[in-house]
Amino acid sequence: MNRYVIIALLAAALSGGCLERRLTITSDPEGALVFISDKEVGRTPVTTDFTWHGRYDIILRYPEEGYRTIKTSAGIYPKWYEWPPLDLLSHMAPWTYRDHRYLHYRLTKLEFPDDDVLIRRADGLRRY
Repeated sequence: MNRYVIIALLAAALSGGCLERRLTITSDPEGALVFISDKEVGRTPVTTDFTWHGRYDIILRYPEEGYRTIKTSAGIYPKWYEWPPLDLLSHMAPWTYRDHRYLHYRLTKLEFPDDDVLIRRADGLRRY
């Protein structure tokens, strides 16, 4: 009987591990609206939790100030302790693993052409 209690307590102590995965996205300038896989997560700088590793579609928009929208894909790949079969041991460890990733994007200003350039382009289209 005592052996079962000791085994149960030992199993409870070993299964107390935790894994914390976070993704922080920053931009220059700050305040861009961020979408991760078509889900709005906030304005930069923004930190959000993620569950799965892999590729995420990321969109940054800042239309109020006249910046170009960035549409990109970012790969978030597992660290060495999350590869099978090591991941089983790391999830059972009695401490917390913290996997914090950082992505930074630089937005560029929209450049509007001069009126003369627009008129020449329109004339070129009219010929067709």
